[in-house]
Amino acid sequence: MDRQRIIILFGAAAVMAALLSWFLYANTIAPKKEQRVNVLAAVHDLPIGQLVRKGDLKKIAVLQKDMPKGAVTMEKEAVDHAVLFPISANEPIVTGSISTLAGADGIPATIEPGYRAVAVAITDITGLGGLIQPGAHVDVLFTRPGTMAEAITSTILQNVRVLAIGKSVQANQVVDPKAPKIPVATLVVTPEQAQRVELAKNEGRVSLSLRNPLDLSASLDGKPVNTDVLDPAMRAKVAMSNRLRNSPDLNDPKAWAELTGEKKTPPPPPPVVKEKPAPPPPPRAVVEVFRGEKHSQEVFHD
Repeated sequence: MDRQRIIILFGAAAVMAALLSWFLYANTIAPKKEQRVNVLAAVHDLPIGQLVRKGDLKKIAVLQKDMPKGAVTMEKEAVDHAVLFPISANEPIVTGSISTLAGADGIPATIEPGYRAVAVAITDITGLGGLIQPGAHVDVLFTRPGTMAEAITSTILQNVRVLAIGKSVQANQVVDPKAPKIPVATLVVTPEQAQRVELAKNEGRVSLSLRNPLDLSASLDGKPVNTDVLDPAMRAKVAMSNRLRNSPDLNDPKAWAELTGEKKTPPPPPPVVKEKPAPPPPPRAVVEVFRGEKHSQEVFHD
């Protein structure tokens, strides 16, 4: 009896030791299985402006620690929303890469609420020879033509985002070489800025100045410059012309008094010369008249 009890005790001790060893192994030595979550990813590349359809989505499992911020997990949060930034195949879809509202079609969905898209005609020169690409940031310059004294150039907008160049909405987008070129830059501006751009387009020439997208400064005060900065001699001539144009008339008593603080006595008026009466015209004919002993003359005038 004592032998059986000893065997039972040893068996119980062995089972307890095995359980304790497994518990310690499971919690200290055995690798933990990390939790995974399902997120939505793109089946294929999605370009800017495309509406996301159900067939464009698939679910992929990612580690919870590697889950992107703002990752979309439900189809209703992505279906019928427009793509704002290019999405590569198998890339998880995040809320920042698609529009917030559903139902908007194509490129208009990429315009932020409260902004407008306005087109500006460009050339190889004003478009910097193709260096300006969609997504770039530019300043808008306005030049009013005219004479040397009338021509001006001013910066009317600063740090404006380029939405598209022609039909290209992505930088380095491959475009059909046979397609007609559209020399237009589409800018994203506020409604007030859109009015300013349209006025500038009708009053003169508009050009773009490329800037670093990380440069958010607005160092220019927007004041126009004229040809004075190009030709100092012209500046001196214009200044002299303005001084002569604005100089007071020294013959004006009021202007003389304002200039010198003294009252200028006007010159006396010239004396009035009385004109002599004109002499009578000479007689045209004289006729001698005799009446008996009386003699007289008859004078005839005109």
